[in-house]
Amino acid sequence: MTIAYLGKSYAEVEPLSLVDKIYTDKGIQGARVGLSEDVRTGRLIGQNYRMIEAIIPETDDIKPKALDLLRSGVSLIVADLEPKDLLAVADLPEAQHAIIFSIRSNDVRLRNEDCRKNVFHIPPDWAMRADALAQYLIWKRWRNWALISGEAPMDKDYADAIRRAAKRFGGRIVGEKTYKFAAGSRRTDTGHQQVQKQMPLLTQGLGDYDVVIVADLGESFGDYLLFNTYEPRPVAGTQGLKAVSWHRSYEEAAATQMQHRFERKVGRIMTERDYSGWLAVRAFGEAVTRTGSIDPIVLRKYLLSDRFEVAGFKSQGMNFRRWDRQLRQPILLVGPRALVSVSPQEGFLHPKYLTDTLGYDEPESKCQQRN
Repeated sequence: MTIAYLGKSYAEVEPLSLVDKIYTDKGIQGARVGLSEDVRTGRLIGQNYRMIEAIIPETDDIKPKALDLLRSGVSLIVADLEPKDLLAVADLPEAQHAIIFSIRSNDVRLRNEDCRKNVFHIPPDWAMRADALAQYLIWKRWRNWALISGEAPMDKDYADAIRRAAKRFGGRIVGEKTYKFAAGSRRTDTGHQQVQKQMPLLTQGLGDYDVVIVADLGESFGDYLLFNTYEPRPVAGTQGLKAVSWHRSYEEAAATQMQHRFERKVGRIMTERDYSGWLAVRAFGEAVTRTGSIDPIVLRKYLLSDRFEVAGFKSQGMNFRRWDRQLRQPILLVGPRALVSVSPQEGFLHPKYLTDTLGYDEPESKCQQRN
């Protein structure tokens, strides 16, 4: 079985703090570890696995590289691509019967109006993350929220997901503000005195709130809210208490062994995109092992069946939703250094899968390309 890892060298957002390092190999390292595990399993049953790494500059057109892979017979693709590039590959006639595992984008539209039959989604989208956070806040009886978002498109998408989650679970957004970031040196143009004065003003006049929810994917201001709010309140969202698919603090369900195994092989911590890359390659391996086939039509049918599940160190097997091909999975709620909780929360019920309380359930889905 040949898997292609198709991606671009997108510019990574520079972390606001020197505590977090800049990694330019997120995703691919997880896929490499996943491949080594597939190879080890395959040796026992006479199956061989290899992965073609095709990562091109950000300014290049992705379609020629994708066509080269597809025309060479590769039909199983791990796509580390932003939405525009992902859809460009998925819409190629040659990709009609391919299986594309998207590991980068959290865009809700890719699971709804912009869904494609040949695209499966490994990371949770913004709606799943917002719902996971909202369930915990409601469980804590923190029902009144102040929402502060940045001006970037992704910030607005996450803020929309928070508003939707509030309506679904009984939260109340008592006040909203938008933070306008003035470009400069992210690490040197702000001193603690300036932050200490700005953040209380930003969080003043937002009503009687229990928690501040921040939508700041570009890390422009969110970290500065911690301990600087006008009222002594917790911070959640993209900073503070975060909803993620993987985190270095997570140790349950044998995750410690996964963390250590990855660090020994790669020499750094496992990021969310590494986890998605690893999970995508392992899902391909699991499907091939169970079906004994590399035919994408056979594999796709199995991936969408109730028989498929892949282990991801989250205490339960994970599978795909048929209506939008999103991977069902529990969501970790973490602080900077510790696991706080795991959603779905106790008491949030569903007739089939508790994880379908996170994100868009089948009756809510706008995906017109189902099954």
